[in-house]
Amino acid sequence: MLQIDQVWKDLEALRLQTPLVHNITNFVVMNNTANALLAIGAAPVMAHAVEEVEEMVGIASALVINIGTLSPAWIEAMEKAMKAAAAREIPIVFDPVGAGATTYRTATCRRLLDAAAPTIIRGNASEIMALFDAGVTTRGVDSSADGTDAKTAAEALAKAYDCVVVVSGATDLITDGERHLLVLNGHPLMPRVTGLGCTASALVGAFAAANPDPLLASASAMAVMGVCGELAAELSAGPGTLQLHLLDTFYSLTREQLAERLK
Repeated sequence: MLQIDQVWKDLEALRLQTPLVHNITNFVVMNNTANALLAIGAAPVMAHAVEEVEEMVGIASALVINIGTLSPAWIEAMEKAMKAAAAREIPIVFDPVGAGATTYRTATCRRLLDAAAPTIIRGNASEIMALFDAGVTTRGVDSSADGTDAKTAAEALAKAYDCVVVVSGATDLITDGERHLLVLNGHPLMPRVTGLGCTASALVGAFAAANPDPLLASASAMAVMGVCGELAAELSAGPGTLQLHLLDTFYSLTREQLAERLK
């Protein structure tokens, strides 16, 4: 069971260390992701030029790879960055956005996972199941399944790549193939805002830079994401204001708020 003391310890460590998180992410979410990392206490860098990614990895505390808007040059940059991060032994978070939607997207995931095993894979249930079984198709970033529906796929991927797998949904599942944690926080308004899954992956990267146990780091990140989503939703009239209030709650989250809501 995830304990409040662990989540708060991880958040305090993140805020104290201000880890530099290198993101190669998609055009849709760059601004939101960078602001979320700043609000939570990390330092973002958004660099995807193939000419500089290896050098940028050299000064980063974690690497987050998000395949949302693919192109050949970006794929090459992602592969170089992942290999450089693996050589440095810094955490690699891989977000297989839309895996299963197209052959190209799924094949790219396989290529990158083969280039360097990630520390953490974070996706929705449909994406995780598509990574496990190439025959599974999706309609993009929307998941037709819940986190616990992908339990078998998540366990298999965790064992295959010796990593932690985070399956997000109404119930978040975090597993290393042997240990399992569930986080039940969140709000139904959150899926109405594009890119909050991408934000979750970025937060996982920041927490993984602050806690060397990727299972606990991932669970803490998902707990903070869910609790802040609940707090922000209570202040919001709809998806537009949710984005604003979410950044504020990342910045101002207290131990008391976590203790009251953590599920």
